[in-house]
Amino acid sequence: MRRFHDRAGPPARGRGPKRGQSWPGEAIGRSRGGLTTKIHLACDGQGRPLAFTVTAGNVNDCTQFEQVMARIRVGRRGPGRPRTRPAQVAADKGYSSTKIRAYLRRRGIKAAIPERIDQINGRIRRGESLCRLDRAAYRRRNVVERCFNKLKHNKALATRYDKRARHYQAMVTIACLRLWLP
Repeated sequence: MRRFHDRAGPPARGRGPKRGQSWPGEAIGRSRGGLTTKIHLACDGQGRPLAFTVTAGNVNDCTQFEQVMARIRVGRRGPGRPRTRPAQVAADKGYSSTKIRAYLRRRGIKAAIPERIDQINGRIRRGESLCRLDRAAYRRRNVVERCFNKLKHNKALATRYDKRARHYQAMVTIACLRLWLP
């Protein structure tokens, strides 16, 4: 799991007051780089996108984790329902929270998510044991980074030109489908 920031270009921002302006429902929010949009994405071990959500740039990563996981559907080669639960999830520190770890434990999914330093210090202070990190699985997280790199080759995703969130989401869907083609 990873998020991807892209800047909203002038056509996406539209006209209107500059101070205190909010764009409800259009997935544009103020972040470090100005007005941005985030793509929260899950991909398989070969770098093919499985599910994504599009949010404003100021939305925290861990708030979208369950929504992305709920959208994963991997069809089987024969009859039967599609798989909705991966065997393992590798994510960065932005997704390190007790809520996410509990969600993964409930569903029987192994987690390769490093803890943030404040969580480590809190566990040490309370005398609890640290979460074990499968370093080999975490090293394979670069597959997600490479998937975002392939998506950024599409200029319409790297700089958002669409005013409406649904149009931008359609562009992300098309770009993800192109990654599935041979």
